[in-house]
Amino acid sequence: MTERPSGRQRAAASRVTVPWTRTRLRTAPGAAAALALLVAVTAFLAAALPPALDRYEEEGMRGALEAAGPARTSVHVQTSDADMYLSDGPWEDLLSQEAVEGPFAKLLALPGRALPLDEDRSSAGVRTTRLLKAPDPYLSQPDGVAPVFRLVAQGGVAEHSRLAQGRLPKAPAQPGPGVAALEAAVTTGTAEKLNIRVGSVVHLPRAEGDPLAVRVTGLVAPREPDEAYWSALPELGRPHLMVTQGPVPSQYWAGALLLAPDAGPALLATPGAPARYWTLAPDLSALHGRDLEALTSAVASLEGGPLLERITATVSPNLDVSTDLDDVLGGYRGLWSAIGPLVAVAAFGTGTVAVVVLCMAGGLAAERRRAELTLLRARGASLRGLAGRLFAETSVVAVPAAALGLLAARLTVGTGRPAQSAVAAGAVALVAALALPVRAVAVHRAVGVHTGREDVVRARPSVRRLVAEVTLLAVAAGAVLTLRARGTSADGDPTGDELVSLAPVLVAVIAALVLVRLYPLPLRGLARPARAMRGVVGPLSLARAGRAGGSTVLPLLALLTALTTAAFGGSVLTGVTDARDRAAVFAVGADARVDNLAEGATDVEERVRRTPGVEDVTPVKVSYTALAGDRRVSLAGVEPDAYAAVSGRLDDGAFDPGTLKADGEDGEDGEDTVPALGSPALAERFGDDPFPVILDDGDSFTARVVAVRTWTPALGADDFLVVDGSALRAGLEPPTSLLVTGDAPDAAALREAAGDDAQVRLRSDVVAATVESPLQTGAERVYAAAVAAGTAYAALALLLTLLRAAPERAALLARLRTMGLTRAQGRRLLILESLPQAVLAAVGGALTAWAAIRLLAPGVDLTTVAVASGAPAAGRALLRADQLSLLVPALAVVALTVGVAAAQAWWSGRRGAVRELRAGDAR
Repeated sequence: MTERPSGRQRAAASRVTVPWTRTRLRTAPGAAAALALLVAVTAFLAAALPPALDRYEEEGMRGALEAAGPARTSVHVQTSDADMYLSDGPWEDLLSQEAVEGPFAKLLALPGRALPLDEDRSSAGVRTTRLLKAPDPYLSQPDGVAPVFRLVAQGGVAEHSRLAQGRLPKAPAQPGPGVAALEAAVTTGTAEKLNIRVGSVVHLPRAEGDPLAVRVTGLVAPREPDEAYWSALPELGRPHLMVTQGPVPSQYWAGALLLAPDAGPALLATPGAPARYWTLAPDLSALHGRDLEALTSAVASLEGGPLLERITATVSPNLDVSTDLDDVLGGYRGLWSAIGPLVAVAAFGTGTVAVVVLCMAGGLAAERRRAELTLLRARGASLRGLAGRLFAETSVVAVPAAALGLLAARLTVGTGRPAQSAVAAGAVALVAALALPVRAVAVHRAVGVHTGREDVVRARPSVRRLVAEVTLLAVAAGAVLTLRARGTSADGDPTGDELVSLAPVLVAVIAALVLVRLYPLPLRGLARPARAMRGVVGPLSLARAGRAGGSTVLPLLALLTALTTAAFGGSVLTGVTDARDRAAVFAVGADARVDNLAEGATDVEERVRRTPGVEDVTPVKVSYTALAGDRRVSLAGVEPDAYAAVSGRLDDGAFDPGTLKADGEDGEDGEDTVPALGSPALAERFGDDPFPVILDDGDSFTARVVAVRTWTPALGADDFLVVDGSALRAGLEPPTSLLVTGDAPDAAALREAAGDDAQVRLRSDVVAATVESPLQTGAERVYAAAVAAGTAYAALALLLTLLRAAPERAALLARLRTMGLTRAQGRRLLILESLPQAVLAAVGGALTAWAAIRLLAPGVDLTTVAVASGAPAAGRALLRADQLSLLVPALAVVALTVGVAAAQAWWSGRRGAVRELRAGDAR
């Protein structure tokens, strides 16, 4: 009996399904690897920005605090006179070591994590609040004025210094108002400047009776003289010169005598009004730019808030708390508020380009698999199921790639702001994973087997698209107008306004939409004349360009946004460089400047002229104490032609040399007048009237202001007069300064040629000194990265577009070769077919970037990024279009298009036509 086969095995076999994701990855490993590389690089850039900004902010804040110095950044707590006058106990107890060190530990812990304090660099003690004069004749007296001293009983001197000579001081057995004598130490700097040695006795006034003798028992060398322990209080680490008030100012020294830590009560013997003090130094290594708000709030609370109440409860209700830390933080906030929005423009621009390229990659993948997805929909696949499978397929590739990019960013850039980095990398993975399924759902909403031609020439935008484009145009116009009127800042917010930051990108988006609508017009107009052309390559290439896919919005949008971002960033970098060069020229006057020339030196000009790197030398004779009428001014005698060439480097100083030459003509009063170049203040003071000029050497003449300039190379921007040197009694001999022009003058060689007493300044050194904060260099690096990323994404967008059409073009070449098309004709065909869209993108990108820069320039101020706050004011640095930044990326797009088309034609010729003409091959 024959058994019938069971139906269970067949049913089980029918339930076996092929895993979709694994099959797709095995079928197209190259596409998966390319997507993973794109996502990894994009995730790296996105995740690297937050820690990079965090590092720049931290370095910027630390640099601002270090530049301000411990005297300004430390918190000074000191008891007032009422602390003793209102006390019921003995005054000696209030100034004892226990009364100082007891509250010290509590004060260090009060601010907590909001304002971390450095215990090692903080200090506490007792000091005289008034300076005491020491009339001892052996002490240094620069102008015959006796030096003054401050008595300081500060703890920790032994730990923060090295004993150079002698021993550390000891406190008297009974410190108090009746102490007979005191012992003290001085720093080596104080001993050197004031002529103090071990064993010297300094006599200071006593509150009552004979002077108080303070014997110096040792000299100490501070281990870290610039740290807060030694430099937070004046005179403690090193003495400084002070000036008396009066008609004849005189200089005198002010220093400090270091007593034993427990000798505080002995200060009651002097009229110096002793007081307890605590100097709280912030821990710079624990301060971060992201904690600026909390830090500012903590400082405000210390000066007049809950922390001040806790300090008074801990120490005494009669005390003063002061610090300049709030002013330092306010200056840093102002700098970051000016730079942050400008950085946000670069970040938003590059981020938008990255998103567009990711969406473009997903869209091109959907176009490549159009036949496959159409077939699946025709066989019953639901939109939800199809989207889910595609999402799983791309997620398997995008999520690990984004995680890899995040890890690389954290390892190479830094570990700051981990949440923001993770969100940025996750957003990249999400966009990459959703691009393909969203595009597929949009295209395959309706089930269909055949679709009509979608030529770019025949494409007709829908009404919904028109509404979207008009909405974008309105948003872009609002962003541009807001940026022009208000600038990049948003009421002091360092992050800027998101809409304003997107203004350059929105301009590129509008331009791309306009170009997509205009692109078919020339193709339609050339279609009919092309039919009459001889040969096949021209008409066929034009027809192929017109029959390209209608979905050109994303590729063109990617190219235009990338080119606009690159050109905008390049123009910002060029503007920053130009502003620094301008500020350096404004400060120096030329490529190099040699001042303080010796009067008896001969042939200095010729020696400097022969120095390597020097092209020309312009001598000037300067007097800083000339008298013009009744006004003191600076005057320079020059050779007009040579000086005009140097002055022409800045528009503010350029002038016609003919107007300055002394021709001996008579003025209205019959006297010879010397034409002069004057500052605006002098021009307003004298107008066109002649006025007498008297030099410090007795020379005199009558001058008249014939031209007004706000700046001149020899004298800067102060009140000045510039005259022809031939009008001076001694001419230009000997010159007092030399203005040197050249590509790379050598400072050492210039000093050797000019003499040891000469002062040499190079423009290149001033350029390097114009940067004051890591925030400025960080902004430059962000824009440099934006330029590189914009150029790379533009090239990638172009490559994706060309690779999408590569199989179709290869098949076309194979078919045409069977009809007699040569390899040279095939190469020209591919190049001419690709050129219309490439030229459109290149020309459109350059014009769009130029228009965006011209539109947004009034609202973009590069001065804060370019130069330091204390640099000479050379005018506002505005954004200007840089020709290289506009043309190089655009020409690179065209060159890349031609190169890829030529390479494809060459490779197709090597492979032959058999593979491309196989029957049943879907192209």
